[in-house]
Amino acid sequence: MPEIQIRHAIRDAMREEMERDDRVFLVGEEVGYYNGAYKCSEGLLDLFGERRVIDAPIAETGFAGVGIGAAMCGLRPIVEFMTFNFSAVAFDQILNNAAKIHHMTNGQFSVPIVFRGPNAAAHMLGSTHSQAFEPFYAHVPGLIVIAVATAYDAKGLLKSAIRDPNPVVFLESELMYSVKGEVPEEEYLIPIGVADTKRAGDDVTVITWGQGVPVALKAAELAAAEGIECDVIDLRTLRPLDTEAVLESVRRTNRAVVLFHGWPYGGVGGEIIARIQEMAFDHLDAPVLRVCYEDVPMPYAENLEHLVLPTPERGLEAIREVAYRR
Repeated sequence: MPEIQIRHAIRDAMREEMERDDRVFLVGEEVGYYNGAYKCSEGLLDLFGERRVIDAPIAETGFAGVGIGAAMCGLRPIVEFMTFNFSAVAFDQILNNAAKIHHMTNGQFSVPIVFRGPNAAAHMLGSTHSQAFEPFYAHVPGLIVIAVATAYDAKGLLKSAIRDPNPVVFLESELMYSVKGEVPEEEYLIPIGVADTKRAGDDVTVITWGQGVPVALKAAELAAAEGIECDVIDLRTLRPLDTEAVLESVRRTNRAVVLFHGWPYGGVGGEIIARIQEMAFDHLDAPVLRVCYEDVPMPYAENLEHLVLPTPERGLEAIREVAYRR
C-alpha cells in the first residue's frame, strides 16, 4: 500500500465522495483558491469549481448555518473550520441546530453534515488556539464525534462520516497532517463507533484518541523496555463510544490509563473512567489514572507549554504506577 500524509488522506476522502455524490460540497475559510490552510483541499477547486468548493468569509456562525440549512434541504456539506477554536463562535448553530433538528422535527428533517478541522494544541499558539473541543461536542446528544490519528483512519472514517445521515464533528490535528501512513488504493470505509487496537499487550490498557495516540504508543514503547506490555486502544469515535472494546481489554489487563489531549475536569477521559468503574470495577487491580493537560490555560512559552502537555514520560509514569512498578 502507498504511504500518504494525513492531509492527503483527508483530501482524497473528500474528492472521492464528491465524485461519488454531487450533493457533497466543501465550504470554509481558504478551502478554495488557497487550497486550504493546511492543504487538505488541495486541487479540489480545480476539479469541482466554485459551486462545490466555496471560500467563506471569516464568519463561522454564518457558514456553519448555511451548511446546516443546505443539509436540511438534502445536500451533504463538509464545513471546514480553520481550527476548532474558531468553532466556538458557531456553538449555537452546531449545538442547538445541527444536533437537535432531527429530534425537534420528529424526524422530518435530517442534517447530514460534517464539521471538520484541526483540534487541540499545536505548537506555541497560546491559550485561545490550543483547546481540545471533544468534551464540548461529545456532551451533546445528536452529534457524532470522531478523532483520527492515522492516514488510514482519517480517510476511511471521513468517507463514512460524509455518508452518515447525522451531523458529525470530525477532529483532526494540525501537528499530525504531515504524518504518513499506509492507505489502500481501493475504496474502503471504516465503521463509525468501532475502536482499534494500535498495540497489543496484556499488562496495562492505555486508552487514547486523536493527538494522544502517538504519545500513548511512545509511552507503551518505553514501558515495553521495562517489561510492561500495554494494550493501546485508539477509540477513534468518541460518540458513540466503543465501550465494549475498552471493557474487554481492561477485564484482561486489570489496569487502565487514559491518555489524551485535553483538560482533566469534565472531559471524555472522565467519562471513560466512569464507565470502567461502573462496568469493570471487580476486574481492576489498581485505580484508573489519566494523563492529560495540566488544568491551566495553555501557555505560549515553549518551555511552559511542554510542562502542560501529556508526554510519553508522563504516560510511562502512570503505566508504572498502575502496574505497581514505580
